[in-house]
Amino acid sequence: MQPSPKRPTMADVARRANVSTMTVSRAFKSDTSISADTRDRIIRAADELGYVFDSIAANLSSRRSGFVAVTIPSINNANFADTVRGMTEGLRDSGLEILLGFTDYNVEEEERLVGQLLRRRPEAIIVTGGRHTPRCRKMLENAGVPVVETWDLPADPIGHVVGFSNAEAGRLMVDHFVARGYSRLGFIGGDTSRDTRGLDRRRGFVAALQERGLDGSRIIASGVPPISMREGATAMVEMISRWPDTQAVMCVSDLSAFGALMECLRRGIRVPEDVAIAGFGAYDLAEQSVPSITTIDVEAHELGIRVADVVGGLGHGG
Repeated sequence: MQPSPKRPTMADVARRANVSTMTVSRAFKSDTSISADTRDRIIRAADELGYVFDSIAANLSSRRSGFVAVTIPSINNANFADTVRGMTEGLRDSGLEILLGFTDYNVEEEERLVGQLLRRRPEAIIVTGGRHTPRCRKMLENAGVPVVETWDLPADPIGHVVGFSNAEAGRLMVDHFVARGYSRLGFIGGDTSRDTRGLDRRRGFVAALQERGLDGSRIIASGVPPISMREGATAMVEMISRWPDTQAVMCVSDLSAFGALMECLRRGIRVPEDVAIAGFGAYDLAEQSVPSITTIDVEAHELGIRVADVVGGLGHGG
């Protein structure tokens, strides 16, 4: 095995650029006291050597970490990926990077992650959802940095909120179905003890039905969130088996809605003539499937940009 090559140092860059190590440090911090020509010479020397600026050491002296901590429930969900992309784009000009952790829809895991992330002294912390364990909430309340809750509209916010009402999303779908003459409506979701935002959509859906004097009992809970296409299909089988006269179904996500749609097509059930199917999230597959799936677009990418705007407007670590 070949020995690892020696990592180039700031002193190596300084020698090649014929400047002091302090000047190299200032150049990488975009210090305005360094001329453009000197900075260019230092950057060229660093590139030739393969030098990477040690931001950790620099941050220790400035007492700034340079990153924003973010927790999301899933790393393979297109909506959450779009939100993180929006955050990344929005924070780019501020020089802040994202340190990402995923909770797997588990509030105990969120508690552990928040503790780990706060030990690294982020400039701000962004959490998905507004429901936390008591200990997690206490840590966030005493974090000493801006806290942003997103993808929800908590009744008792910890700090700042950039989100929406998931319950209202459920209500809006009932409005949509009823306006089209449907009255026998069902809901497909996952384990509500883990997916609190899905639970809120379900609660809003049921409440809107009950306010109209309609049956709100056609509920199928299928699998651990995020529920998949397969689980959406399985739940649809149970729905039409238990309530064959169901006219329309809202699924907790577009993925589960697509599974429900495919199961209907396999069984020769016409959509939307025999049963209408809707989802949530405005995934590409909702638009591209045949027939297309009615869905609710929360503009996940724009949500991330607005979160970044809030963090940027607060000042780092304030």
